[in-house]
Amino acid sequence: MVTVEFAPALRRHVDCEPQQVPPGLLRDALEEALRAAPALAAYVFDDQRAVRKHVAVFVNRELVADRVRLDRALLAGDRVLVVQALSGG
Repeated sequence: MVTVEFAPALRRHVDCEPQQVPPGLLRDALEEALRAAPALAAYVFDDQRAVRKHVAVFVNRELVADRVRLDRALLAGDRVLVVQALSGG
Protein backbone atom coordinates (compact mmCIF):
# COMPACT_ATOMS: atom_id res chain seq x y z
CA MET A 1 0.00 0.00 0.00
CA VAL A 2 0.92 3.68 -0.35
CA THR A 3 0.57 6.06 2.60
CA VAL A 4 -0.96 9.47 1.90
CA GLU A 5 -0.72 12.02 4.69
CA PHE A 6 -1.97 15.59 4.91
CA ALA A 7 0.09 17.99 7.03
CA PRO A 8 -1.46 19.62 10.13
CA ALA A 9 -1.77 23.01 8.39
CA LEU A 10 -4.28 21.40 6.01
CA ARG A 11 -5.90 19.10 8.56
CA ARG A 12 -6.80 22.07 10.75
CA HIS A 13 -9.41 22.92 8.09
CA VAL A 14 -10.70 19.36 7.61
CA ASP A 15 -9.26 16.50 9.64
CA CYS A 16 -8.07 13.47 7.71
CA GLU A 17 -5.97 10.70 9.19
CA PRO A 18 -3.18 9.18 7.04
CA GLN A 19 -4.72 6.96 4.41
CA GLN A 20 -3.51 3.67 2.95
CA VAL A 21 -4.27 3.46 -0.77
CA PRO A 22 -3.30 1.01 -3.52
CA PRO A 23 -0.19 1.66 -5.62
CA GLY A 24 -0.82 3.39 -8.94
CA LEU A 25 -0.68 6.94 -10.23
CA LEU A 26 -0.22 9.86 -7.86
CA ARG A 27 -3.50 11.49 -8.97
CA ASP A 28 -5.42 8.31 -8.20
CA ALA A 29 -3.75 8.00 -4.80
CA LEU A 30 -4.66 11.59 -3.87
CA GLU A 31 -8.25 11.19 -5.08
CA GLU A 32 -8.63 7.93 -3.14
CA ALA A 33 -7.17 9.43 0.06
CA LEU A 34 -9.46 12.45 -0.20
CA ARG A 35 -12.53 10.19 -0.20
CA ALA A 36 -12.01 9.99 3.57
CA ALA A 37 -12.45 13.78 3.83
CA PRO A 38 -14.03 15.14 0.62
CA ALA A 39 -14.14 18.73 1.89
CA LEU A 40 -10.34 18.72 2.08
CA ALA A 41 -10.15 18.40 -1.73
CA ALA A 42 -11.03 22.08 -2.11
CA TYR A 43 -7.90 22.98 -0.14
CA VAL A 44 -5.69 20.67 -2.24
CA PHE A 45 -7.07 21.06 -5.79
CA ASP A 46 -8.19 24.08 -7.78
CA ASP A 47 -11.28 24.08 -10.01
CA GLN A 48 -9.29 22.40 -12.81
CA ARG A 49 -8.21 19.59 -10.43
CA ALA A 50 -4.59 20.80 -10.46
CA VAL A 51 -2.76 21.05 -7.14
CA ARG A 52 -3.20 24.57 -5.79
CA LYS A 53 -0.19 26.90 -5.90
CA HIS A 54 -0.09 27.13 -2.09
CA VAL A 55 0.08 23.33 -1.72
CA ALA A 56 3.15 21.14 -2.18
CA VAL A 57 3.13 17.39 -2.74
CA PHE A 58 6.11 15.22 -1.84
CA VAL A 59 6.71 11.58 -2.72
CA ASN A 60 9.31 9.99 -0.49
CA ARG A 61 10.59 13.49 0.45
CA GLU A 62 10.95 14.55 -3.21
CA LEU A 63 8.90 17.55 -4.34
CA VAL A 64 6.52 16.79 -7.19
CA ALA A 65 6.95 19.62 -9.72
CA ASP A 66 4.06 18.75 -12.03
CA ARG A 67 0.86 20.05 -10.42
CA VAL A 68 -1.41 19.14 -13.34
CA ARG A 69 -0.84 15.62 -14.65
CA LEU A 70 0.16 13.97 -11.36
CA ASP A 71 1.04 10.88 -13.38
CA ARG A 72 3.99 9.74 -11.31
CA ALA A 73 3.79 6.01 -10.61
CA LEU A 74 3.67 5.05 -6.94
CA LEU A 75 4.88 1.72 -5.61
CA ALA A 76 3.95 -0.18 -2.49
CA GLY A 77 5.72 1.41 0.47
CA ASP A 78 5.84 4.91 -1.03
CA ARG A 79 4.84 7.85 1.19
CA VAL A 80 2.99 10.90 -0.09
CA LEU A 81 2.93 14.04 2.01
CA VAL A 82 0.67 16.96 1.11
CA VAL A 83 1.61 20.23 2.81
CA GLN A 84 0.53 23.83 2.70
CA ALA A 85 3.37 25.74 1.05
CA LEU A 86 4.02 28.98 2.89
CA SER A 87 5.67 32.07 1.53
CA GLY A 88 6.37 35.49 2.85
CA GLY A 89 9.11 37.82 3.68
